[in-house]
Amino acid sequence: MRGVLVALLVVFGTGAAPRADDVLGTLTVQGRGPKTGYSREAFGPRWADVDRNGCDTRDDVLNRDLVAKEWRPGTRGCVVIAGVLRDPYTGRRLAFAKADAEAVQIDHLVALSDAWQKGAAQWDASRRRAFANDPLNLLAVDGPTNSQKSDGDAATWLPPQRSYRCRFVARQVAVKAKWDLSVTRAEHDAITRVLSRCPEQRVPG
Repeated sequence: MRGVLVALLVVFGTGAAPRADDVLGTLTVQGRGPKTGYSREAFGPRWADVDRNGCDTRDDVLNRDLVAKEWRPGTRGCVVIAGVLRDPYTGRRLAFAKADAEAVQIDHLVALSDAWQKGAAQWDASRRRAFANDPLNLLAVDGPTNSQKSDGDAATWLPPQRSYRCRFVARQVAVKAKWDLSVTRAEHDAITRVLSRCPEQRVPG
């Protein structure tokens, strides 16, 4: 229940956003559950139009995170075919072109398989679909770096760009609070070490 309460604070706000280390302290710390039964398909179609704005989630995130965008004619500013990304994971400036779409990928900060092992295995299909398309948990990032991250949590992977690490773990904490997901002890301690260098870091809304 504590996670649900914090989720309301994160999503709807009560003045200033909570500090990330305070929210971290509300998360359940327990061992990782089994990966048995996990599949990407358990979280629904790869990119859905959950907000019914006419764009799938991938294009929503590209429209949010890229600058200097170009769109496919006739899609009313929906389908991004080119743009520029300042990659948060590496700090590099990346040119996005739909013809080479894998160069810029949409990352689930809290990986779907990680979520599965920390609570999502017990969810119904509609909740998993909503989680997979939650903008709070999605970032446009460098494709090869995202592949290196794979389904790791903060105990096994942090962004190469050290200046982004505080915001990265704070966002993971916000996601886990919003969706009432647990953390392992190793993950909790890794996040704590990062946040010790930025004690005033707030969770994003």
